[in-house]
Amino acid sequence: MFEKILVANRGEIACRIIRTARRMGIATVAVHSDVDRTARHVAEADEAVCIGTAAASDSYLVSERIVEACRDTGASAVHPGYGFLSENHMFARLLEHEGMVFIGPGPQAIETMGDKIASKILARQAGVHTIPGHADVVPDASSAVQVAKGIGFPVMIKASAGGGGKGMRVAYDADQCREGFERATSEAVASFGDGRILIERFIEQPRHIEIQILADAHGNVVALNERECSIQRRHQKIIEEAPSPFLDDDTREMMARQAVALAREVGYVSAGTVEFVVDSQRDFYFLEMNTRLQVEHTVTEMTVGLDLVEMMIRVAAGESLPFSQEDIGLEGWAVEARVCAESPLRGFLPSTGRLKAYRPPEISTHVRLDSGVVEGSEISMYYDPLIAKLVTWGKDRASAMDAMREAVDQFHIRGIETNLSFIASILRHPRFRAGDLTTHFIEEEYPDGFVAEPVAPDQLARLVCVLVTIHHRHHLRASTISNQVEGYGKKVGTRWAVLLDGDCHETSIEQENDAWIVCHDNQEYRIEDNWVPGCRVYTGRIEGCALSCQVDRSGPGYEVTFGAFSGVIHVMTPEIARLYGMMPVRPPADLSRYLLSPMPGLLVSVQVAEGQHVKAGEELAVIEAMKMENSLRADHDCVVAGILVEAGATLEVDQPILEFE
Repeated sequence: MFEKILVANRGEIACRIIRTARRMGIATVAVHSDVDRTARHVAEADEAVCIGTAAASDSYLVSERIVEACRDTGASAVHPGYGFLSENHMFARLLEHEGMVFIGPGPQAIETMGDKIASKILARQAGVHTIPGHADVVPDASSAVQVAKGIGFPVMIKASAGGGGKGMRVAYDADQCREGFERATSEAVASFGDGRILIERFIEQPRHIEIQILADAHGNVVALNERECSIQRRHQKIIEEAPSPFLDDDTREMMARQAVALAREVGYVSAGTVEFVVDSQRDFYFLEMNTRLQVEHTVTEMTVGLDLVEMMIRVAAGESLPFSQEDIGLEGWAVEARVCAESPLRGFLPSTGRLKAYRPPEISTHVRLDSGVVEGSEISMYYDPLIAKLVTWGKDRASAMDAMREAVDQFHIRGIETNLSFIASILRHPRFRAGDLTTHFIEEEYPDGFVAEPVAPDQLARLVCVLVTIHHRHHLRASTISNQVEGYGKKVGTRWAVLLDGDCHETSIEQENDAWIVCHDNQEYRIEDNWVPGCRVYTGRIEGCALSCQVDRSGPGYEVTFGAFSGVIHVMTPEIARLYGMMPVRPPADLSRYLLSPMPGLLVSVQVAEGQHVKAGEELAVIEAMKMENSLRADHDCVVAGILVEAGATLEVDQPILEFE
């Protein structure tokens, strides 16, 4: 077994690998860029080496510096995690040449399966079902249109070396095909250094279901069941679960058998994932093979009882798998939610900054958190927006989802925007609860994007009661302090009005032993909790049913996060509430003359010139943030009065880029 391994990654996956290595008694070396010098994975490793500046191309993607770090620290093996160099066959060969072990598949398997064209050919040879498409690299945008017409729209345009949703576009006509080809090529070059593009038929109403496989160097290959990964936005997975609510036993067995056959065909060793697209008739087609550990490997671990990182390390050390296919069972249900630094209310644009508060839910046998940050960590524009992976387990799908809903309601993050409210919305969606999923779920159910949701009607009274008890206790505490000073006594009333979603809810409250009784709308509610003033996460029971929400003081009101609802709620006496309703509202400033940066990022290009007449829909600028390119377009005809920022500049949120006449 290895005495010391180097973890060639950052964030939550680096911390996750370090955790397993420590349990196995293996020393670890972290590598980091200069902006990551205080990162959590650096603090948790036994040693750390700086390998460059902030940009991944100057640090985490520089193979030679990682090899040099191995030499300097005496690490004999490297675990690449996912992303960065995890599927770089040249890096694996370099380690092999230096006498170091790559904890993953061999270079030949990485090269073959990392090339979507070569992998599709190999899949056909192994008897795996494949999607109809063009069997060669598409050289330019004009050729892409001709190929797409030959296949038939819609088509999927994707980078041959791609992954993680980068370098992928769906085109429904020739114009979308041309633009999609250019964007996919640009992202592919930036992310993978390989601009080759292929085109294939886009399967409509598809599900994304993948099979986890594990193989050793002694000819043993097993399938560890499937994962459902259909909840995606821009080809990025958001919620994953194991098993799939859609597959029957026959389809599951057939997919697993084909995944194992493909692994044997390529001589695969280590953990890997064979991804399939599955249509409404349960017909499935090979999509690609990820020759690395997947982000969502956690749900497999929680349902089969294995540590996949440990298995990868043991296989890389030459050990045989200690089990066979017959030993693989399926215990309960697991679901993972990717908590990302992005703003759902601003079109899911990236959010950067410092974590002023980071309080995850309580960890238990039913709740797992894989995170690479702590309170005070900086979320940078240079890397992936993933903050943490929240994973829950239950005896069945319903209980796993209920555990996830409660955990999301308790996850308190401040300082940046996150997608927690969006995750909460999906978890409560009737179609999601029914397991009626496709990869188009988000665009179908949120066609206009995610907007702030009101409190669910069946939860309204319960939330009102929580706010009343919290506000009442704040005033009781204040009166206790003021009453200690003679002449400053304060009495606290028992009638309160809650202003929520434009409505005024009048209530009364009284204490009964260790509980509070709130009367709302002629009905009494019994509230029991251990909340104290200053606690930002509320957990209690209302009429015996659990409720969790987040409450921060915000001026005269409370900033409340509850499920998919997020907003400021005011609680005051009924008399003040009537006066408050008469207050005028200040209109927002008119910024329509400016193109504002919707996100922090790098201004890649400005596509217009001063004095140019621009038509609605025309591209104005391109911004790169967190490894993705975003095109900004005119929403109406206009004339460019001035260019306020030059290409290459670093932008802040809402920074003006262009001014219009």
